[in-house]
Amino acid sequence: MLETIKKYRKDLHQIPELELDLPETTNYILSVLEEFDCIVSVPLKSTIFAYFDNQKEHTLAFRSDMDALPVTEQTNLEFKSKNPGKMHACGHDGHMAMLLGFAKELNTYYKTLDKNILLIFQPGEESPGGAHLICEDNILKKYHVQYIFGTHLWPVLEKGVVATRKNEFMARASEINIDIYGKESHAAKYKEGIDALEIGAEILLEIYAMEKEIPNEYYRLLRFGRMESGTVRNVISGHTRLEGTLRAFQDYIFDSMKEEIFRICADKEKKYNCKVNISINTGYPAVMNDEKLVSDLISKIPEIRQLRNPEMIAEDFAYYQKEVPGVFFFLGTQTPYALHNAKFDFDEEVLLSGIELYKKITKCI
Repeated sequence: MLETIKKYRKDLHQIPELELDLPETTNYILSVLEEFDCIVSVPLKSTIFAYFDNQKEHTLAFRSDMDALPVTEQTNLEFKSKNPGKMHACGHDGHMAMLLGFAKELNTYYKTLDKNILLIFQPGEESPGGAHLICEDNILKKYHVQYIFGTHLWPVLEKGVVATRKNEFMARASEINIDIYGKESHAAKYKEGIDALEIGAEILLEIYAMEKEIPNEYYRLLRFGRMESGTVRNVISGHTRLEGTLRAFQDYIFDSMKEEIFRICADKEKKYNCKVNISINTGYPAVMNDEKLVSDLISKIPEIRQLRNPEMIAEDFAYYQKEVPGVFFFLGTQTPYALHNAKFDFDEEVLLSGIELYKKITKCI
Protein backbone atom coordinates (compact mmCIF):
# COMPACT_ATOMS: atom_id res chain seq x y z
CA MET A 1 0.00 0.00 0.00
CA LEU A 2 2.80 2.45 0.80
CA GLU A 3 4.34 2.11 -2.66
CA THR A 4 0.89 2.45 -4.21
CA ILE A 5 -0.01 5.68 -2.44
CA LYS A 6 3.46 7.06 -3.08
CA LYS A 7 2.84 6.59 -6.79
CA TYR A 8 -0.60 8.18 -6.58
CA ARG A 9 0.75 11.17 -4.69
CA LYS A 10 3.78 11.73 -6.92
CA ASP A 11 1.73 11.42 -10.10
CA LEU A 12 -0.86 13.88 -8.82
CA HIS A 13 1.74 16.29 -7.50
CA GLN A 14 3.06 16.80 -11.02
CA ILE A 15 -0.28 17.90 -12.50
CA PRO A 16 -1.66 20.63 -10.19
CA GLU A 17 -4.69 22.54 -11.46
CA LEU A 18 -6.75 25.38 -10.04
CA GLU A 19 -10.29 25.88 -8.82
CA LEU A 20 -13.02 23.96 -10.69
CA ASP A 21 -11.28 23.13 -13.96
CA LEU A 22 -9.14 20.03 -13.31
CA PRO A 23 -9.09 17.88 -16.48
CA GLU A 24 -5.71 16.18 -15.90
CA THR A 25 -6.45 15.46 -12.26
CA THR A 26 -9.93 14.17 -13.06
CA ASN A 27 -8.67 11.83 -15.78
CA TYR A 28 -5.98 10.43 -13.49
CA ILE A 29 -8.41 9.68 -10.65
CA LEU A 30 -10.91 8.11 -13.05
CA SER A 31 -8.17 5.86 -14.45
CA VAL A 32 -7.35 4.57 -10.96
CA LEU A 33 -10.98 4.05 -9.94
CA GLU A 34 -11.56 1.88 -13.02
CA GLU A 35 -9.71 -0.89 -11.17
CA PHE A 36 -12.28 -1.07 -8.36
CA ASP A 37 -15.77 -2.46 -7.90
CA CYS A 38 -17.52 0.87 -7.46
CA ILE A 39 -19.94 3.01 -9.43
CA VAL A 40 -18.05 6.04 -10.71
CA SER A 41 -19.85 9.21 -11.74
CA VAL A 42 -19.02 12.84 -12.49
CA PRO A 43 -22.09 14.68 -11.19
CA LEU A 44 -20.48 18.09 -11.69
CA LYS A 45 -17.50 19.27 -13.72
CA SER A 46 -14.25 17.85 -12.28
CA THR A 47 -16.19 16.32 -9.37
CA ILE A 48 -15.89 12.55 -8.99
CA PHE A 49 -18.03 10.19 -6.92
CA ALA A 50 -16.98 6.60 -6.27
CA TYR A 51 -19.93 4.68 -4.81
CA PHE A 52 -19.47 1.30 -3.16
CA ASP A 53 -23.06 0.13 -3.24
CA ASN A 54 -24.13 -2.48 -0.72
CA GLN A 55 -27.85 -1.88 -1.26
CA LYS A 56 -28.10 -0.63 2.32
CA GLU A 57 -30.21 2.16 3.76
CA HIS A 58 -27.40 4.45 4.92
CA THR A 59 -24.15 5.71 3.43
CA LEU A 60 -20.92 7.00 4.93
CA ALA A 61 -19.15 9.63 2.83
CA PHE A 62 -15.44 10.48 2.77
CA ARG A 63 -14.18 13.56 0.96
CA SER A 64 -10.89 14.70 -0.58
CA ASP A 65 -10.24 18.07 -2.15
CA MET A 66 -8.46 18.14 -5.54
CA ASP A 67 -7.42 21.67 -6.47
CA ALA A 68 -3.96 23.22 -6.13
CA LEU A 69 -2.67 26.73 -5.47
CA PRO A 70 -1.30 29.48 -7.77
CA VAL A 71 2.17 28.98 -6.29
CA THR A 72 5.48 28.47 -8.10
CA GLU A 73 7.08 25.39 -6.57
CA GLN A 74 10.50 25.84 -4.97
CA THR A 75 11.40 22.24 -4.14
CA ASN A 76 14.01 19.99 -5.73
CA LEU A 77 11.67 17.01 -5.90
CA GLU A 78 12.03 14.68 -8.86
CA PHE A 79 8.25 14.75 -9.17
CA LYS A 80 7.81 18.53 -8.87
CA SER A 81 5.01 20.39 -10.63
CA LYS A 82 4.99 20.30 -14.43
CA ASN A 83 2.40 23.08 -14.59
CA PRO A 84 4.10 26.49 -14.25
CA GLY A 85 2.80 28.71 -11.47
CA LYS A 86 0.73 25.93 -9.93
CA MET A 87 1.57 23.66 -6.99
CA HIS A 88 -0.03 21.28 -4.53
CA ALA A 89 1.30 23.38 -1.67
CA CYS A 90 -1.62 22.56 0.63
CA GLY A 91 -1.37 18.77 0.58
CA HIS A 92 -4.40 18.08 -1.60
CA ASP A 93 -2.28 15.65 -3.62
CA GLY A 94 -1.86 13.71 -0.39
CA HIS A 95 -5.57 13.86 0.35
CA MET A 96 -6.39 12.41 -3.07
CA ALA A 97 -3.74 9.70 -2.76
CA MET A 98 -5.10 8.76 0.65
CA LEU A 99 -8.67 8.48 -0.62
CA LEU A 100 -7.54 6.42 -3.61
CA GLY A 101 -5.61 4.15 -1.25
CA PHE A 102 -8.73 3.87 0.88
CA ALA A 103 -10.71 2.93 -2.24
CA LYS A 104 -8.22 0.17 -2.94
CA GLU A 105 -8.68 -1.15 0.60
CA LEU A 106 -12.47 -0.81 0.46
CA ASN A 107 -12.52 -2.89 -2.65
CA THR A 108 -11.41 -5.89 -0.60
CA TYR A 109 -13.95 -5.70 2.22
CA TYR A 110 -16.82 -3.27 1.54
CA LYS A 111 -19.32 -6.11 0.96
CA THR A 112 -18.92 -7.13 4.61
CA LEU A 113 -20.23 -3.75 5.80
CA ASP A 114 -23.79 -2.91 6.77
CA LYS A 115 -23.65 0.38 4.88
CA ASN A 116 -22.74 1.94 1.55
CA ILE A 117 -19.60 4.02 1.10
CA LEU A 118 -19.35 7.17 -1.01
CA LEU A 119 -15.98 8.71 -1.86
CA ILE A 120 -16.08 12.34 -2.98
CA PHE A 121 -13.23 13.89 -4.96
CA GLN A 122 -14.07 17.59 -4.87
CA PRO A 123 -12.56 20.53 -6.79
CA GLY A 124 -12.49 24.16 -5.78
CA GLU A 125 -11.76 23.96 -2.05
CA GLU A 126 -9.34 26.88 -2.15
CA SER A 127 -11.75 28.82 -4.36
CA PRO A 128 -14.66 29.21 -5.04
CA GLY A 129 -16.03 26.48 -2.72
CA GLY A 130 -16.71 23.25 -4.58
CA ALA A 131 -18.46 21.70 -1.57
CA HIS A 132 -21.16 24.35 -1.80
CA LEU A 133 -21.93 23.37 -5.40
CA ILE A 134 -22.26 19.70 -4.45
CA CYS A 135 -24.62 20.53 -1.59
CA GLU A 136 -26.69 22.84 -3.81
CA ASP A 137 -27.34 19.86 -6.08
CA ASN A 138 -28.64 17.79 -3.13
CA ILE A 139 -26.25 15.01 -4.06
CA LEU A 140 -25.71 13.89 -0.45
CA LYS A 141 -29.46 13.28 -0.13
CA LYS A 142 -29.47 11.28 -3.35
CA TYR A 143 -26.95 8.85 -1.85
CA HIS A 144 -28.63 8.82 1.59
CA VAL A 145 -25.46 10.04 3.29
CA GLN A 146 -25.77 9.68 7.06
CA TYR A 147 -22.34 10.98 8.10
CA ILE A 148 -19.41 12.58 6.29
CA PHE A 149 -15.68 12.65 7.10
CA GLY A 150 -12.67 14.52 5.79
CA THR A 151 -8.99 15.00 6.62
CA HIS A 152 -6.35 17.67 6.10
CA LEU A 153 -2.59 17.24 6.38
CA TRP A 154 -1.27 19.30 9.28
CA PRO A 155 2.44 20.23 9.59
CA VAL A 156 2.46 21.08 13.31
CA LEU A 157 1.32 17.63 14.42
CA GLU A 158 3.66 14.67 14.81
CA LYS A 159 3.90 12.29 11.85
CA GLY A 160 0.87 10.07 11.49
CA VAL A 161 -1.07 11.53 14.44
CA VAL A 162 -4.80 11.93 13.81
CA ALA A 163 -6.51 14.71 15.75
CA THR A 164 -9.86 16.45 15.98
CA ARG A 165 -12.14 18.10 18.51
CA LYS A 166 -15.83 18.47 19.27
CA ASN A 167 -17.83 21.40 17.95
CA GLU A 168 -15.62 24.35 16.84
CA PHE A 169 -12.83 23.14 14.57
CA MET A 170 -12.14 25.64 11.75
CA ALA A 171 -13.54 29.14 11.55
CA ARG A 172 -15.94 31.01 9.36
CA ALA A 173 -13.66 33.53 7.68
CA SER A 174 -14.30 36.67 5.67
CA GLU A 175 -12.35 39.59 4.28
CA ILE A 176 -13.01 43.18 5.33
CA ASN A 177 -12.20 46.30 3.32
CA ILE A 178 -12.90 49.75 4.74
CA ASP A 179 -12.36 52.86 2.62
CA ILE A 180 -12.49 56.26 4.32
CA TYR A 181 -12.84 59.30 2.06
CA GLY A 182 -11.98 62.64 3.62
CA LYS A 183 -10.58 65.85 2.17
CA GLU A 184 -6.98 66.72 1.43
CA SER A 185 -5.43 69.92 2.70
CA HIS A 186 -1.95 71.18 3.49
CA ALA A 187 -0.84 70.15 6.96
CA ALA A 188 -0.35 73.80 7.86
CA LYS A 189 -4.08 74.27 7.30
CA TYR A 190 -5.26 70.84 8.44
CA LYS A 191 -8.51 72.22 9.86
CA GLU A 192 -9.65 72.94 6.30
CA GLY A 193 -9.39 69.24 5.46
CA ILE A 194 -10.96 66.01 6.69
CA ASP A 195 -8.17 63.76 7.92
CA ALA A 196 -8.90 60.27 6.59
CA LEU A 197 -5.83 58.89 8.36
CA GLU A 198 -6.99 60.07 11.79
CA ILE A 199 -10.47 58.72 11.12
CA GLY A 200 -9.03 55.39 10.00
CA ALA A 201 -6.93 55.16 13.16
CA GLU A 202 -9.99 55.85 15.32
CA ILE A 203 -12.03 53.24 13.47
CA LEU A 204 -9.26 50.66 13.85
CA LEU A 205 -8.88 51.20 17.60
CA GLU A 206 -12.63 51.22 18.25
CA ILE A 207 -13.10 47.99 16.29
CA TYR A 208 -10.33 46.33 18.28
CA ALA A 209 -11.85 47.55 21.55
CA MET A 210 -15.25 46.21 20.51
CA GLU A 211 -13.82 42.76 19.75
CA LYS A 212 -12.13 42.60 23.16
CA GLU A 213 -15.50 43.05 24.88
CA ILE A 214 -16.75 39.70 23.58
CA PRO A 215 -16.52 37.00 26.30
CA ASN A 216 -13.45 34.76 26.05
CA GLU A 217 -15.62 31.64 25.77
CA TYR A 218 -16.30 32.55 22.13
CA TYR A 219 -13.49 31.80 19.71
CA ARG A 220 -13.21 34.67 17.24
CA LEU A 221 -10.71 36.85 15.42
CA LEU A 222 -10.96 40.40 14.10
CA ARG A 223 -7.69 41.91 12.90
CA PHE A 224 -6.43 44.23 10.20
CA GLY A 225 -3.14 43.52 8.46
CA ARG A 226 -2.95 46.45 6.08
CA MET A 227 -3.56 50.19 6.39
CA GLU A 228 -2.73 52.57 3.54
CA SER A 229 -3.22 56.32 3.58
CA GLY A 230 -2.06 59.60 2.14
CA THR A 231 0.45 60.70 -0.50
CA VAL A 232 3.08 62.92 1.16
CA ARG A 233 4.02 63.84 4.72
CA ASN A 234 2.75 67.41 4.72
CA VAL A 235 -0.69 66.89 3.16
CA ILE A 236 -3.65 65.69 5.16
CA SER A 237 -4.78 62.34 3.78
CA GLY A 238 -7.94 62.30 1.71
CA HIS A 239 -8.23 58.53 1.61
CA THR A 240 -7.45 55.66 3.98
CA ARG A 241 -7.95 51.97 3.29
CA LEU A 242 -8.05 49.24 5.93
CA GLU A 243 -7.86 45.56 4.96
CA GLY A 244 -8.53 42.85 7.50
CA THR A 245 -10.26 39.61 8.37
CA LEU A 246 -13.26 38.65 10.50
CA ARG A 247 -13.48 35.09 11.80
CA ALA A 248 -15.83 33.31 14.17
CA PHE A 249 -17.69 30.03 14.72
CA GLN A 250 -21.16 31.06 15.87
CA ASP A 251 -23.06 33.02 13.23
CA TYR A 252 -24.53 35.38 15.81
CA ILE A 253 -21.04 36.33 17.04
CA PHE A 254 -19.93 36.89 13.45
CA ASP A 255 -23.03 38.94 12.66
CA SER A 256 -22.81 41.03 15.83
CA MET A 257 -19.17 41.99 15.10
CA LYS A 258 -20.12 42.81 11.53
CA GLU A 259 -22.99 45.04 12.69
CA GLU A 260 -20.69 46.83 15.14
CA ILE A 261 -18.19 47.55 12.36
CA PHE A 262 -20.95 49.23 10.35
CA ARG A 263 -22.13 51.16 13.41
CA ILE A 264 -18.64 52.44 14.25
CA CYS A 265 -18.08 53.57 10.68
CA ALA A 266 -21.49 55.25 10.48
CA ASP A 267 -20.69 57.20 13.66
CA LYS A 268 -17.47 58.47 12.07
CA GLU A 269 -19.32 59.58 8.96
CA LYS A 270 -21.60 61.76 11.09
CA LYS A 271 -18.80 63.04 13.32
CA TYR A 272 -16.38 64.04 10.55
CA ASN A 273 -18.65 64.53 7.53
CA CYS A 274 -16.64 61.94 5.63
CA LYS A 275 -17.67 58.95 3.52
CA VAL A 276 -16.92 55.38 4.63
CA ASN A 277 -17.44 52.38 2.34
CA ILE A 278 -17.36 48.88 3.85
CA SER A 279 -17.23 45.51 2.14
CA ILE A 280 -17.33 42.25 4.11
CA ASN A 281 -17.65 39.07 2.06
CA THR A 282 -19.56 36.02 3.21
CA GLY A 283 -16.70 33.50 3.35
CA TYR A 284 -17.07 29.79 4.06
CA PRO A 285 -19.14 28.70 7.09
CA ALA A 286 -17.41 27.38 10.20
CA VAL A 287 -16.35 23.73 10.38
CA MET A 288 -18.34 22.47 13.37
CA ASN A 289 -17.70 18.83 14.22
CA ASP A 290 -20.71 16.87 15.45
CA GLU A 291 -20.24 16.50 19.21
CA LYS A 292 -21.93 13.13 19.58
CA LEU A 293 -20.16 11.67 16.55
CA VAL A 294 -16.74 12.79 17.80
CA SER A 295 -17.43 11.26 21.23
CA ASP A 296 -18.48 8.01 19.59
CA LEU A 297 -15.37 7.90 17.41
CA ILE A 298 -12.98 8.61 20.28
CA SER A 299 -14.56 5.91 22.43
CA LYS A 300 -14.09 3.36 19.64
CA ILE A 301 -10.82 4.64 18.15
CA PRO A 302 -8.87 5.83 21.22
CA GLU A 303 -5.75 6.79 19.24
CA ILE A 304 -7.59 9.85 17.91
CA ARG A 305 -6.12 12.85 19.72
CA GLN A 306 -8.43 15.55 21.04
CA LEU A 307 -7.27 19.08 20.32
CA ARG A 308 -7.75 21.73 22.97
CA ASN A 309 -8.38 24.69 20.67
CA PRO A 310 -9.83 25.12 17.19
CA GLU A 311 -7.99 26.67 14.25
CA MET A 312 -8.93 30.11 12.94
CA ILE A 313 -8.55 29.20 9.26
CA ALA A 314 -11.33 28.23 6.87
CA GLU A 315 -12.34 25.06 5.00
CA ASP A 316 -15.27 24.49 2.67
CA PHE A 317 -15.91 21.06 4.25
CA ALA A 318 -18.23 23.16 6.44
CA TYR A 319 -20.89 23.12 3.72
CA TYR A 320 -21.29 19.35 4.04
CA GLN A 321 -21.77 19.67 7.79
CA LYS A 322 -24.69 22.00 7.12
CA GLU A 323 -26.36 19.04 5.40
CA VAL A 324 -25.37 16.03 7.53
CA PRO A 325 -23.36 15.41 10.74
CA GLY A 326 -19.66 15.21 10.00
CA VAL A 327 -16.17 15.20 11.45
CA PHE A 328 -13.04 16.79 10.04
CA PHE A 329 -9.59 15.57 11.11
CA PHE A 330 -6.00 16.78 11.00
CA LEU A 331 -3.29 14.30 10.00
CA GLY A 332 0.17 15.19 11.25
CA THR A 333 3.11 15.52 8.85
CA GLN A 334 5.63 17.23 11.21
CA THR A 335 7.19 19.17 8.35
CA PRO A 336 9.31 22.36 8.60
CA TYR A 337 7.29 24.27 6.02
CA ALA A 338 3.73 25.47 6.55
CA LEU A 339 0.81 24.84 4.22
CA HIS A 340 0.75 27.14 1.19
CA ASN A 341 4.55 27.39 1.29
CA ALA A 342 6.35 26.91 -2.04
CA LYS A 343 8.64 24.35 -0.36
CA PHE A 344 5.92 22.27 1.31
CA ASP A 345 6.50 18.51 1.16
CA PHE A 346 5.68 15.51 3.36
CA ASP A 347 6.41 11.83 3.90
CA GLU A 348 3.68 9.78 2.20
CA GLU A 349 3.88 7.18 4.98
CA VAL A 350 1.63 9.40 7.13
CA LEU A 351 -1.20 8.71 4.67
CA LEU A 352 -1.32 5.13 5.93
CA SER A 353 -2.60 6.46 9.27
CA GLY A 354 -5.39 8.27 7.46
CA ILE A 355 -6.37 5.18 5.51
CA GLU A 356 -6.38 3.10 8.69
CA LEU A 357 -8.58 5.71 10.38
CA TYR A 358 -11.11 5.55 7.56
CA LYS A 359 -11.15 1.75 7.61
CA LYS A 360 -11.88 1.77 11.35
CA ILE A 361 -14.65 4.32 10.89
CA THR A 362 -16.40 2.13 8.30
CA LYS A 363 -16.34 -0.78 10.74
CA CYS A 364 -17.42 0.98 13.94
CA ILE A 365 -19.91 3.68 12.91
